[in-house]
Amino acid sequence: MIFTFRIVSDEVDNFKREIKIDADNTFLDLRNAICDSVGYDKNQMSSFFLCEDGWEKGKEITLEDMGSDSSEEVYIMDECPLSDFIEDEGQRLIFVFDYMTDRAFFMEMKKSEPGKHLSEAYCSISMGKAPAQFVDLDEFDAKSDAKAAKAAQIAEDDMDADFYGSEGYNDDEFSLDNFDEMSLDE
Repeated sequence: MIFTFRIVSDEVDNFKREIKIDADNTFLDLRNAICDSVGYDKNQMSSFFLCEDGWEKGKEITLEDMGSDSSEEVYIMDECPLSDFIEDEGQRLIFVFDYMTDRAFFMEMKKSEPGKHLSEAYCSISMGKAPAQFVDLDEFDAKSDAKAAKAAQIAEDDMDADFYGSEGYNDDEFSLDNFDEMSLDE
């Protein structure tokens, strides 16, 4: 079976990636395909989180065991086939690629194709430029402070807005309809 994952960012409005991968591949294979599609260093710590409808982080699948004292089971990317965790179209995940600032991509499994197989994962759609893998912490703190002040002002005005680092966004971002005018990266 082939899974198709759509990936968006809350930092860059016109960023989208679509990854096609065999359901028998591991989360490490998916991570590597994502990193390849955005040009990120694969030696950095990262994790996937399975999410509920409201993007609330659930089960974590991490690159390596960090020696947690928790009684919870530890799931390691290279030991976890996608098919053991992804059951239905619409399954949501968060891929944390920057642990220092908790920056992440939002993902949704958009399509499954039973009876088909892939030997290697690949990026089938590439739109927009990916956010930088790392940000300067002073700059990040300044942006976060400015966003917090703006959020307080907007809350005061009783309005709703999206903010840098928020764990939510408009579900329409998964739609390609808004990008008909954009060209696909090669």
